[in-house]
Amino acid sequence: MAEPSEKATPQWYVVHTYSGYENKVKDNLEKTVENNGMQDVIFDVVVPTEEVAEFRNGKRVVTTRKTFPGYVLVNMIITSESWYVVRNTRGVTGFVGPESKPVALSPEEVESMLSSQSLEAKYSIAVGEDVRILSGPLENFTGTVEEIDALRAKMRVKVKMFLGREMQVELDFNQVEKAE
Repeated sequence: MAEPSEKATPQWYVVHTYSGYENKVKDNLEKTVENNGMQDVIFDVVVPTEEVAEFRNGKRVVTTRKTFPGYVLVNMIITSESWYVVRNTRGVTGFVGPESKPVALSPEEVESMLSSQSLEAKYSIAVGEDVRILSGPLENFTGTVEEIDALRAKMRVKVKMFLGREMQVELDFNQVEKAE
């Protein structure tokens, strides 16, 4: 590992942890950095999370969940000392990379991992709301959202058809918009 030079810029790295220990690893690493005065090489430790809307007892409840369980992001300059401190933090199993050698994330990967919105939140459509279908065989029909599957980016919509008949269809998030 190289020692930091004047031109060294911090980069984001992914650290693998025991599942369920992400917040403990974050706390332990931040304390170690503070106690050893390493703020000039280890800048930030983040547990990526997202907000998810769930229905419990008929009420919509927003909860926070870990986006990547078992992983923590660390913004740091890799030196032999900083590598050692992170690698030997309690709960850390290693850096993500070949043979546990740290591989920096690209700026696009960092942006994607740190964005804290789920697909459901981005589209701000909830169960029970009316939506208009934008594409497909039912284009311009309206329906009521019955179920949202944020992981698959799909939703089940009940559409009123001819003669008052109702039909359930599964649509992608990008196929609908909120009805006005």
